[in-house]
Amino acid sequence: MQRTAKIERNTLETRISVGLNLDGTGTARLETGMPFLEHMLEQVARHGLIDLDIRAEGDLHIDGHHTAEDIGITLGQAVAAALGDKKGIRRYGHAYVPLDEALSRVVVDFSGRPGLAFGVEFPRARIGEFDTELFYEFFQGFTNHAQVTLHLDCLRGRNAHHIAETLFKAFGRALRMALEADPRMAGLTPSTKGTL
Repeated sequence: MQRTAKIERNTLETRISVGLNLDGTGTARLETGMPFLEHMLEQVARHGLIDLDIRAEGDLHIDGHHTAEDIGITLGQAVAAALGDKKGIRRYGHAYVPLDEALSRVVVDFSGRPGLAFGVEFPRARIGEFDTELFYEFFQGFTNHAQVTLHLDCLRGRNAHHIAETLFKAFGRALRMALEADPRMAGLTPSTKGTL
């Protein structure tokens, strides 16, 4: 069974299209108008072994808020659609990723209950043209629409680029672990409730 999805989200502020394959090879085709966010999404694809095709047009003449948030929302919807009933998956995933002086930890639970804990402080407000506040908006949109519990923590770091990159690499690795098939759970829902 292929775990793929294509979701479109069109509002007065943005037009977003996300296609993905959860069992891919880590390829990414990205056109968002936000180069640094694309660089981060490439990390998710490569380290999560998820094929991503994300196209976005947004009101970037105002700022990047709507576009970053709506990409997170649409990506979350696509992951949820591709995953289906969640039977047989590991459900939980975690990863620690270093980059030079920076170290981040990401933990995810495909619980069906959205909750975001964001323990990240950036030493500067912008990385190039990208507003670092928008990382929270991206992950909040993803969390709400993928219906996951997501904890992101930067344990140490001085360089804002390094901090962001460790977060997104760890996010990709944690997704990969949580979404993997667990042969001992084949056909079973990973919950004593019987549903997620």
